[in-house]
Amino acid sequence: MKASNGNKHTLADSGYTAWLSYPVLPQGNAYNQYVKWCGAVKVAEENDTVQAALQEWQRGIESMLGIKVSSKPDGLCIAIGTFQGGNELISGVFAEDTLAKVGPEGFAIRSSEENDCIAVGASSPAGVLYGVFHLLRLIGSLQSIEGLDEVVNPVNGLRMINHWDNFDGSVERGYSGRSFLYEDNRFTRDLERIRDYARLMSSAGINAIAINNVNVHALETLFISKYLPDVSRIADVFRLYGIKLFLSVNFAGPMHEGEVGTADPLDPEVRKWWQSKAAEIYAAIPDFGGFVVKADSENRPGPFTYGRDHADGANMLAEALEPFGGIVIWRCFVYNCKQDWRDRKTDRARAAYDHFKPLDGKFNDNVILQIKNGPMDFQVREPVSPLFGALERTNQVIEFQIAQEYTGQQRHVCYLVPQWKEIMEFNTYAKGEASPVKHIVDGSLWGNRYSGIAAVSNVGNDKNWTGHLLAQANLYGYGRLAWNPELTAEQIASEWISLTFGTDPVVSGVISRILLDSWEIYESYTAPLGVGWMINPEHHYGPNVDGYEYSQWGTYHYADHRGIGVDRTVKTGTGYSAQYLGSNAEHYDSLEECPDELLLFFHHVPYTHILHSGKTVIQHIYDAHFEGAERAAELLSMWTSLKDKVAEGLYLQVENRLKEQAGHAKEWRDQINTYFYRKSGIEDNSERVIY
Repeated sequence: MKASNGNKHTLADSGYTAWLSYPVLPQGNAYNQYVKWCGAVKVAEENDTVQAALQEWQRGIESMLGIKVSSKPDGLCIAIGTFQGGNELISGVFAEDTLAKVGPEGFAIRSSEENDCIAVGASSPAGVLYGVFHLLRLIGSLQSIEGLDEVVNPVNGLRMINHWDNFDGSVERGYSGRSFLYEDNRFTRDLERIRDYARLMSSAGINAIAINNVNVHALETLFISKYLPDVSRIADVFRLYGIKLFLSVNFAGPMHEGEVGTADPLDPEVRKWWQSKAAEIYAAIPDFGGFVVKADSENRPGPFTYGRDHADGANMLAEALEPFGGIVIWRCFVYNCKQDWRDRKTDRARAAYDHFKPLDGKFNDNVILQIKNGPMDFQVREPVSPLFGALERTNQVIEFQIAQEYTGQQRHVCYLVPQWKEIMEFNTYAKGEASPVKHIVDGSLWGNRYSGIAAVSNVGNDKNWTGHLLAQANLYGYGRLAWNPELTAEQIASEWISLTFGTDPVVSGVISRILLDSWEIYESYTAPLGVGWMINPEHHYGPNVDGYEYSQWGTYHYADHRGIGVDRTVKTGTGYSAQYLGSNAEHYDSLEECPDELLLFFHHVPYTHILHSGKTVIQHIYDAHFEGAERAAELLSMWTSLKDKVAEGLYLQVENRLKEQAGHAKEWRDQINTYFYRKSGIEDNSERVIY
């Protein structure tokens, strides 16, 4: 899949090159500025990662500017390298106080007329690579590169992608084809595609990837033994681009491999087994990142079997990895999927807090708790998990889902960066008035040793990586937001559009509007007012009002002829609202103060309840679903205006997906509205047809 000169345009038109397409830039002042500086490059290091940065620079500049980059500067040039790498232009441009500001993965860029160069310097080869991608991003979006003088460090230490790929080649919650890592219980031979993937991830700022599903199957248990040489080959590719490889492991591994008859984390033989495995892994992969673990949830094995808790299980693994600098990422998605939901005091939303709040401070220093952004399961709308703010003495990362499991499965466009931004800005009140989630997950609020962001991947072996071309914006946007949570959703969308489609302002304006409106549109024709789960069970695509996974215990939303919603208040409900801190607990518990968009998550109300918007609940349901379907059709109309402005291969991909979305939105509209019309018996005020 390597993009050679002969097939560059073919790959770009398929979407394969994504935001590293390097579209040709228009003639003009910006173009002339770039040609002035970028015709030559000075690199003094043979380090593989620095050389990869050089190759990326040459590829990008030659494609965008149509010029050949000389490696023998005679006049103005770009200088690339580490501060200690022997490039006299780098050492001549940056002062000592600048060097002191650059972190392990950060970089400095300075335009120096005195030295006839724009210098990209860093303390590590990975930082050099990030700096080169940054400069290419500035050029690709027509920003000035004269007068640059900045130090850029990533805000979050861990910026991670979790693959849910299985060894047989399937992908759990995969909506972009099959795995490009595995096929028929063997590792892929296409390391070139893995390298291209690593380039894409590195360019967006990703520094860690777990390559297998958290629901570890029997053969995947052998990744830490029989298949370790194959894992090592992928790690070699990732290393080139500053990415550490992680593995999801089976907590019952000692039993599955038949060497120990138990997985009790306090058993000496179990501890010894994991210590031996850790030594074997690090002998093969010296920079191995560590383990990702899902335990005691959805029938996965874990420490509960032996009367132990999550801290016992995580710490046992952490002790095995600690001598090598490895970490354990322990997922907090833990709940009893066999609970009887007919008991209205039973509440899955409470589970993560109830399990992990009592264990705060009991985890080893190289354990990180991975907490889903909400208390349920990546719904189109749900509150922020109350665990953020509740854990003062425990490393933690937030988990997002780039894969659109409940948000259209990459068949509908749903740009998720605005949702993630909203979550990151949420004020937990954990330390008074200014305690947003973003400062918990970056480690600054509690001074954590480890912190950051993880997300479930949305890629597969489809030619364009993500199935829906516009879903690439979520993958790119996640990486950029993890690097710098202060970026706006608008900025990120603008970057991705320029780097993928070019700099035509008409194209940028249309695609930006499609992306920025899409989350609101998708929410409006699916689950209303935060209620969640009106979707087909198992595969999670398409409307099904009573389709909650465990509907054998009754409907999730408790809708009847009188009203709808889940009572999570303290006085009459599950008490979940009390898991929040400060005024959040009060607002959510109060029917009068609860925000409309989360009303049905926290309260059971009659259909005639008046929202803050002035509408009744039932009228909101009708209006939102009619308007959502209309706006979904408008997305297609907007896209068709670009027919002659976007490469045909890219245009047709998006057109086909938007046609499906427009039709499917009507199906959502009709099924949801009909259900609630028949359930409530209340007419639509606008007298639209509801069957």
